[in-house]
Amino acid sequence: MFNRRFAACLLFAVVPIPSLTMTAEAADKPGADAVGRDKQQLARLRTPAVNFLRNTQGDDGSWTSPTAPGISALVTYSLLRSGLTAKDPTVKRSLQHLQSFVQPDGGIYYAKSNHRNYETCIALLVFGAAGSDDRYDTLITNGKKFLRGLQWDSGEGLESSDTGFGGAGYGSHERPDLSNTQFLVEALRSAGVPEDDPAMQNALLFISRCQNLESPKNTTPFSAKVNDGGFYYTPAAGGTSQAGKTANGGLRSYGSMTYAGLKSMVYAGLKSDDPRVQAALAWIRKHYTVDQNPGLGQQGLFYYYHTFAKTLAVLEVDQLKDSDGKQHDWRADLADKLKALQRDNGSWVNRADRWYEGDPNLSTAYALLALSHCVHENVVVNVLSDGSISVQYGSAKPVKSLKALERMLVQLQVARPRLPVVLRADADTEYRHVVAAMDACRRAKILSITIQSQ
Repeated sequence: MFNRRFAACLLFAVVPIPSLTMTAEAADKPGADAVGRDKQQLARLRTPAVNFLRNTQGDDGSWTSPTAPGISALVTYSLLRSGLTAKDPTVKRSLQHLQSFVQPDGGIYYAKSNHRNYETCIALLVFGAAGSDDRYDTLITNGKKFLRGLQWDSGEGLESSDTGFGGAGYGSHERPDLSNTQFLVEALRSAGVPEDDPAMQNALLFISRCQNLESPKNTTPFSAKVNDGGFYYTPAAGGTSQAGKTANGGLRSYGSMTYAGLKSMVYAGLKSDDPRVQAALAWIRKHYTVDQNPGLGQQGLFYYYHTFAKTLAVLEVDQLKDSDGKQHDWRADLADKLKALQRDNGSWVNRADRWYEGDPNLSTAYALLALSHCVHENVVVNVLSDGSISVQYGSAKPVKSLKALERMLVQLQVARPRLPVVLRADADTEYRHVVAAMDACRRAKILSITIQSQ
């Protein structure tokens, strides 16, 4: 039977697994109970937003348009991140709808779409988050292969010196961009692609060239013209920044792409002492705000909130010190701002209607995803006396196999690389069940495991 003495033996038997992780060196890290807003306050924002999305879902399981699986996938992912499970009727209808877009080439997109990368990436995040068993494994494997084929590399006849090499794009423009590339990197990581995989390292090359930082990793003609450490949309095909150009022809950095670039560098394995990371953090500290998307004002605001929150969660920053030395509890700042912007019907919408943010379904999905990163709690893996497993993170989710547990933990670590796990077992749970669950945690490269008996 499971007891505290055996728990202690297991705990001291755990061998930490080396991995490359990220911390914000300039940030103080208080305890979990000292940051953000409490769960009840966050629930008061989340619940009406979830209800809004329940009410706006079409009979076919879609949102906004039956031929826009990217929007439907993003909404579904936001619901899954907000505590709903694949068994929820709203989510279940959406999953069935999204499966109708699975193509023979492995992609998940509307057949006439120019957004194949974006739609497939978001769909993979959805199916990865929804699967408590292996039902979507083949779909995810095929989607991963499809995304590899879309990446701009030697398959398109490019040399590594080409400014577009390693990126991903919509397909409607003859060049890749950082927005599509960040989704590619995140989708591949969530599907289990390691940071040292060639696809990830090729993406890192493109991402580095999107940064306004002159370095051996970035010799584009734009790198020295601004040189502030921020990021812009793309250096390819002559270069583009949605924030415009400087007088000397440089491409202006702006908020959403800077957070997207930094997050993607972390996924590709960069350490906190890398000059590219340090330069991006310096830009973020100088331009910290939840009032606008720095460089673009209100344009793309909810996309910005999503990338802002996810990046700081990935960096494991609790308090961010800005360039004036002021500490910011970013979770509290963001939650308070979203509370102020939330409409009476529970939704959010951007009056600066660019990039579809005038669609309340899309903006509400972005807001819910941002709020999901404002939760600061451990994952609890419950091992019951019969060997069955459930995972508590926001809500309880049953897990049908050890492989599914491993997959779920990998998914959760996409948002929080140094994810702490509490392994909790009934007093009469057999040792072998606890050991098996611990092995699954270790295979998922969980670095912090606390064992509790009850």
